[in-house]
Amino acid sequence: MGLLERMRKEWFILGIVLVITVAKLEPAIGVKGGPLKPEITITYIAVSAIFFNSGLSLKTEELTSALMHVKLHLFVQIFTLAFFPTAIWLFLQVLSITPINEWLLKGLQTVGCMPPPVSSAVILTKAVGGNELNRNNSCLVLSFLGEGVLIKEK
Repeated sequence: MGLLERMRKEWFILGIVLVITVAKLEPAIGVKGGPLKPEITITYIAVSAIFFNSGLSLKTEELTSALMHVKLHLFVQIFTLAFFPTAIWLFLQVLSITPINEWLLKGLQTVGCMPPPVSSAVILTKAVGGNELNRNNSCLVLSFLGEGVLIKEK
């Protein structure tokens, strides 16, 4: 596999590396109130564009079929809203008996309760060739609760 072919295949990762590099070299571009206006462009335009673009590729009958995977959706809901927060809480109880800074534990608790970003789930599922129907369906269900997931099922 040639370099150019490999770059075409890995365009998403290369794009991420490029954006991180530009952000490191010129952070003023992406600051709040900066030329990119991320408080508007990211919050409203980029996230909406990601969902719209992803939704255009779905067939209505396949989406309807994916809605019937009730067990999958229940598993995702229970895992993200009950199991994971409980596991983090138990882990923090163990860490609390160590000399770790109390504020670090509070930070870990906060991060453990935060949902994964839905926009990242959309992009990453598509990038790895995952089942977009189940991913989109789960994201729709979970987005009502402020959650998002990455489901890779072939």
